[in-house]
Amino acid sequence: MKVLKFGGTSLGSPERMHAVADLINKEEGKKIVVLSAVSGTTNTLVSIATALSKQDNAEAGAIIEKLYDTYQVYCKSLLHNSASFEKGLEIVENHFSVLRAMDKSDYSVDVEKEILAQGELLSTKLFVTYLEQEGVNAVLLPALEYMRINDANEPDTPYIAQHLKQLLSQYPEQELFVTQGYICLNSNNRIDNLQRGGSDYTASLVGEAVKATEIQIWTDIDGMHNNDPRIVKHTYPIPRLSFDEAAELAYFGAKILHPSSIRPAQHANIPVKLLNTMKPDAAGTIITADIDPERGFTAVAAKDGITAIKVKSSRMLLAYGFLRKVFEIFENYKTPIDLITTSEVAVSLTIDNNTHLSVIKQELEDFGDVEVHTDHTIICIVGNMPFSKVGMLKQVLDAMNDIPIRMVSYGGSKFNISLLIDSEYKAETLTRLNEKIFGQQR
Repeated sequence: MKVLKFGGTSLGSPERMHAVADLINKEEGKKIVVLSAVSGTTNTLVSIATALSKQDNAEAGAIIEKLYDTYQVYCKSLLHNSASFEKGLEIVENHFSVLRAMDKSDYSVDVEKEILAQGELLSTKLFVTYLEQEGVNAVLLPALEYMRINDANEPDTPYIAQHLKQLLSQYPEQELFVTQGYICLNSNNRIDNLQRGGSDYTASLVGEAVKATEIQIWTDIDGMHNNDPRIVKHTYPIPRLSFDEAAELAYFGAKILHPSSIRPAQHANIPVKLLNTMKPDAAGTIITADIDPERGFTAVAAKDGITAIKVKSSRMLLAYGFLRKVFEIFENYKTPIDLITTSEVAVSLTIDNNTHLSVIKQELEDFGDVEVHTDHTIICIVGNMPFSKVGMLKQVLDAMNDIPIRMVSYGGSKFNISLLIDSEYKAETLTRLNEKIFGQQR
């Protein structure tokens, strides 16, 4: 069994959906296809929810009708058979009836999540209808019947495996299944989601549950690049990555992959391929457990929107339990920490979520002087960097010789050197590193 995930840009037009069907049909054996919403749909659904949260029902209604018209046109181009076209229109009508009903409801988080789920429900049902029109036998696996998160908002993997296997067992001879990415149920049996980019996560969780032989992530980029091609010239796709390298790059800003999606595949030791629907013959990137012992630097990624917090206190000196108390504050507000450095009397750390920043700062002030600095970027240099390989940190720092560095994190992992800089230096830093550690000129 293979798992193939296609993102929104791969479904962005009827022609692209046709191309996805062609790609799937070329794959032999049993397959589960995971689909995102058609590109632009989720952003529009967010706009509807935002309007409702502001009690602007007229604006929400106008956005709904505009999106409805878009899907009418999409169906007309996708489905040329009259019976299939009528079925497609019925699917669209049913889901927009749900949105119109939401428009008349009082806003809540549950309402918003139900609104956001409509994108994947639409794309998968329309895709199966198209396959049927083309004579391809496919079964729709409703994600809401097996994908679930627990009280901690983490995937309930035993539940997922049990319920997915039960669904699949009903179709022992079936070759092709289609399911929704991103959406799930929560522990209260309400519609929820795996956050933005969660379709990758769905694909990996499905792969783990069915013990897939391979997970394919199809996007509009030909694999994971060694640097950000939107900013830096002369980047190139990386043929092979280890799970650890890919996880670091995804977490620290490589947009091609959802940060959490590597973990289930790594746990089940399932190869992950990153492929390009626009260039299906391109090699892309394959991610496995293997680490290239000869390779040094692999890639660079950048994570924006970082806030640096420094706590300075003489109470740290020769004290035990101080850091635990500091970290408990972040734990209480469910705010993850990215980087941390310490000295005898100070601790500096970074966060990427400022939702509870003011109250966190207030509680930290009980321990000492607190400084907060926003608009920072973490630059993450990833590769095979065991301590026995001397000089690698020096190469990185030499590339940054006149760019101010606020924090350096090295030694926590043999796959990662992380630097904290002001965001205004991001483009120059990425370009410098491309020149100095990869030898790629401007």
